[in-house]
This record gives sequence, C-alpha cells and structure tokens, in this order.
Amino acid sequence: MKKQTVSSTVTIAYIGGGSLNWAARLMGDLAYDRTLPAEVRLYDLDTVAARRNAKIGSLLSEASDAAVTYTVADSLQAALTDADFVVISILPGSLDDMDADIRIPERYGIAQSVGDTVGPGGFVRAMRAIPMLAEIGEEIRAHAPKAYVCNLTNPMSALTGALYAAFPDIRAWGECHEVTKLRHIVAWLANRRVGGIVHSFRDVEVNVLGINHFTFVDKAVVGGVNYLPAYLDFAREKREEGWRAAPIDPANEFQRHFEDHNKVKFDLACRFGIAAAAGDRHLAEFLPQSWYLDRHEAFGFGLTPVDFRRREQAEKRRRAKAMEAGDALPPVVQSEEALVGQFKALAGGPAHVSNVNLPNRGQVEGMPLGVVVETNARFSGLGVQPLFAGRLPAGLEMVVRQHAERQTALVAAVLEKRRNDLLPLFLSDPLVSPIGPDNARDMFGEMVEATGHLLPRALGGKL
Repeated sequence: MKKQTVSSTVTIAYIGGGSLNWAARLMGDLAYDRTLPAEVRLYDLDTVAARRNAKIGSLLSEASDAAVTYTVADSLQAALTDADFVVISILPGSLDDMDADIRIPERYGIAQSVGDTVGPGGFVRAMRAIPMLAEIGEEIRAHAPKAYVCNLTNPMSALTGALYAAFPDIRAWGECHEVTKLRHIVAWLANRRVGGIVHSFRDVEVNVLGINHFTFVDKAVVGGVNYLPAYLDFAREKREEGWRAAPIDPANEFQRHFEDHNKVKFDLACRFGIAAAAGDRHLAEFLPQSWYLDRHEAFGFGLTPVDFRRREQAEKRRRAKAMEAGDALPPVVQSEEALVGQFKALAGGPAHVSNVNLPNRGQVEGMPLGVVVETNARFSGLGVQPLFAGRLPAGLEMVVRQHAERQTALVAAVLEKRRNDLLPLFLSDPLVSPIGPDNARDMFGEMVEATGHLLPRALGGKL
C-alpha cells in the first residue's frame, strides 16, 4: 500500500541538534520515510556539531529524495519561532558529571547500572537538568506555544514534569523506546507458535502502564491473540537461566555493557504476574540493591562504565566527521523509534498509537493525578490523547507510586529552590536509604559539590 504523504511542510526545531545519537536516528527515519516534508532547524550550544549534522542530514535527504531540509539556528528563539514540532535531546552536563554521579555513590557501596533515571545518579542528574528543561519550556511558551514537543532527555519523568511545571499548557510528551524490548520477545513467541518468521515487534500491541524505565505490560496482542499468558509461562521457564534471541558477543563491548539476558524481567514477571517491559539495567535501579544490583553478574546484566560512553561518543564523533568530509553514508534504514509516525499523525497523516510519558489524567488508576506516568497514547489531528491503561498489581503499585511522587516532589523543590527538601527526598530513594542518613548526607554533599557548577546557586554549596 502506498504511503500517504503529508501535504504541507512542517517545521521541526531540534534542541540539542548536534546530537550524535537521537538526531542521527531522526534524520535517518525522515530520509527513509520520505512522506513528511520538513524544515529541520538544529540548535545546539556546540554550533560546530549542529553544522555537521545539518550537512549529514542534507546528504541523507538528497540520497533518498526526501523533501527535508536542514538549517542551523543561531539562537534558541530562532529555532523555536513558529515551529510545529520541538524535539529536546540534550546532555544535562558532561560525561565527567555523569562519571561523578556513578563514582561517588560507588565509594559508599551503591552500585548503579545506568545512573540516569533514579538512584543517587538519577536524582542529581535531575537537579542539573530540571532548570534547563524549565527554561526551554518557558521559551516554547514565548515562541512556539502551539508546538507539539517531544522530550528525549533523561531522567524522562522528572524532565517531562519540568516542562509542564514551566508551561502547564505545553503539548509535550516524553519518548522512550524501552518497551520495544518486550515487544521483540512477544514477537518471537508468536513466530515460534506459527512456525515461521511472520511477525515483527511492530505487529505487537501492548497495554503499557507504569513510569519511565519501570514500565509494565498486562496485555500483549499479536494477530488477535493475547500472548501475555504465554509470556508469563516463558518467564517462569527461563527465570533461572535467562534467554536472548541471539547470544551476547563477548568481543562486542556495546553488547557487553548495554545488553542483558532478561533475567530481571522474568523474575519480576514471576513475582508480580505482569510483564516488565524495560531493559534489565533500568528495572534494577528502581528496587533495593539487594534484589538485583548486588548480583548483577548472576542476573546477566552489566554496570555500564562511563569510560565506555566516552569511547563510544568519540567513535560516533569520528564517524560523523568522516561522513561530513565525504565518506560513504550509512544505508538508509528505518529505526525502531516512533517519532516520525507520531509527527505524521499530528500533521494530518494516519493515526498512530505508541507508549509515551504524560501527566496522569486518570490513565493509570491508583496513581496521583499530575505525576508523570507512561502509557499508550493516540496521536492524530486531535492531538496527543493518553489511553486508559488500568491499574498495576497492588504490591507493584506501591513501588511505582513512591518513585512517581518523589520525582514530582523533586521537580517542585528544584524549581521553587526549596533546598531543605532535597536531602529527605534523596534519602527516601531505595538505593540510598540503606546507607543511613549520615552517609547519605555526606554522599549527597559530595555529589552536589561535583556538579555544583551546573546548579542554581540556591541549590549548590556546602550542606
């Protein structure tokens, strides 16, 4: 069936337009799709990086005959003015800051597999980033109040909440691909049942509920069949040994540091009777360290070192510079991201459903209104409409609710500069509380001092 082309050109403001990861995926997806005419304005504090991406994006568009142009905006205001869509993809601080987020808690006996969402690393990263996202939200209100806004930056829940705190009428959502990992497993189960490669993850419809990186699925349908019972049986069968569709290549450093054996997912499914959807590295950080992080090797996932992130970033930069200088472009293939489908639906194309992060308006029962939750939403000419997801199992709901309320309280404390509220919130995290209040105070003080150059003056300094 022929793709439906959006009739008019849309303007996309990309904040963090020098991105080596998410911007590249969007440029590739626009080139692959070829049905969304667009002007993409790239804005980044690193103008050289934005110019490099503009050249690569233009080359991709030319090679695929996509009606997409790329320009570099010299200011945030210039990028935003009258934009139809805004994408936010920034690094809150540097990898050196992230290194401190991991290294300091490690000295206090706290292991973190990612350190960008919850736990001590996620908390301090949020302190850095919440003012940045609030400032962007205010600029959107001033220059593109009707734009649809996609936030790709972690910690997703807190930063999407910061956008709404700064501009309550913003039309924003947080975008994450972690649920896709579960959809791949369900597609594999469906293919095993029919005896052939018939279904991909795109054929798997899931009912999503939870919060970002601690997401769950209570229904997974392929071809009209709910595969959740089959998945739960599979999780019980593979709980001890784990499972992957393909083995991890020990020579592949990326796989060693970012992939897992689904043991955490399977264990949580057996404990709560619902499918955990995110990757094991993220899921583990929402629970006390004794559950998984203390035994991460036995559970088949790694603690991603920041040194590897530095090497990966340097290699991506090297490849991007080579493409800018004339090296062959990568093949134009469709990524697993949903952004282009969402934009097309909002611009008048076919309606689209995918999982996103939005303030709770009742789509998740048992959770306070206003906290940021992750469920499916429908994208269409009517806007972004969250879909009713139901309620989590009672024991799981308690864990999810505490994290959601902590994230919401953290956003308010940072934006209102209520410094005295920060340490009690920090101490209430399940990775932090076991070390006790005195150690937590010392650790928090070190972490704040290490990242203090990026914090508002009222939140920094000696505790």
